[in-house]
Amino acid sequence: MIPRYSRPEMASLWSDVARYRRWRDVELAALEGMVAQGLAPKDALADCLARAGDFTEADAARIEEIERTTKHDVIAFLTFVEERVGPSARWLHLGMTSSDVLDTSLGLTLRDSVDLLLKGMDRVMAAVEKRAFEHKHTLQMGRSHGIHAEPITFGHKLAIWYDELRRGRTRLVHARDTIAVGKISGAVGTFAHLPPSVEEHVCQKLGLKPAPASSQVVQRDRHAEFFTAIALVGASLEKFAVEIRHLQRTEVREAEEPFTPGQKGSSAMPHKRNPILSENLTGLARLLRGYAVSAMEDVALWHERDISHSSVERVIGPDATVLLDFMLHRFAGLVENMRVYPEQMKKNLDLLGGVVNSQRLLLELARKGMDRQAAYVVVQRNAMRMFEEGVDFRQALLNDADLLKMMTPEEVSDCFSPGYHTRQMDAVFQRVFGRAS
Repeated sequence: MIPRYSRPEMASLWSDVARYRRWRDVELAALEGMVAQGLAPKDALADCLARAGDFTEADAARIEEIERTTKHDVIAFLTFVEERVGPSARWLHLGMTSSDVLDTSLGLTLRDSVDLLLKGMDRVMAAVEKRAFEHKHTLQMGRSHGIHAEPITFGHKLAIWYDELRRGRTRLVHARDTIAVGKISGAVGTFAHLPPSVEEHVCQKLGLKPAPASSQVVQRDRHAEFFTAIALVGASLEKFAVEIRHLQRTEVREAEEPFTPGQKGSSAMPHKRNPILSENLTGLARLLRGYAVSAMEDVALWHERDISHSSVERVIGPDATVLLDFMLHRFAGLVENMRVYPEQMKKNLDLLGGVVNSQRLLLELARKGMDRQAAYVVVQRNAMRMFEEGVDFRQALLNDADLLKMMTPEEVSDCFSPGYHTRQMDAVFQRVFGRAS
């Protein structure tokens, strides 16, 4: 992923140096398991542990130089290790195949990437929770089809976001468990040259679980679940971002992204304050969905393995994790510093003269004995007068003889009380956050 959309913490997991360190860890853990089973000499393990060392950028460059000849990355790596360690290196990779190293180390990288993603999720959820309680009773126009429906609170909207983020976090945790597996079962996965105990040792040492059964590769439905979980979190962030974009529109202007000193919105129009962070999140979410599709395409490999998945994963592994990590922290900062305009929300609530209280009037008429469909006609005809004639809705109701047969003027006015739409927020917040204040 390009540096513009990368945070160093996540990007570093995918560096060439980090990859070779993990390959080293897998190979040394496997040799340790072989020694425990009497399949390799202890002095070879001691020699490899002493000489394998760390990896630097220069080492990575040397491995890539070797690969230009071998045309095989794992062989290039093993050749380099042989150069460094000497004769004892012949015991490394004994009975193993390349995918034992590649898939086990990939499991390590993906597992560690989720740990970083969960930190980002926690920051986002904390920001959303804080703003939700801040605006628990801030009345706002609720919209369906983009049209005024009934009042809600801005805090309620954010509580819904929080609940969705929690589901996304749960999916990531489950995906971490699914992907944190390794395999040291050899070519085509039969353990013909190494017993399962070596695989068990490697996985226990590295904090993975052995794949219960594998071919030459770990089965790619696991990876598809992982990238789908990432894409779903991205889809949620896009949903929230689209909402902010709508609320920032000039005609609405109920909430707005932070606009920092010195920031410019347009090269041509000095007045512009555009929702660029939200639009960026919308675009990046599209990439995550594409990566999830690519991961699903990787599930069907030929027989015990082919490498059609390899080129895909070299791209989507770092890109998807780096992108979601970036998106989470970008969105968290957006929420933490988001500008909210309660007075503009109130202005929009009053825009249609109270017609958004139509359901309360409908229900009250039904409770008082009027047939529901008849009550619907009474309320709707007065609401339509506001749209078509500009007549004040409440005044129209108070002049409607059919309605006044069922309700007093005071009861009509009560149906316009704003507190009606906030009275259940304690119950909603108790459900979502486990507390009401």
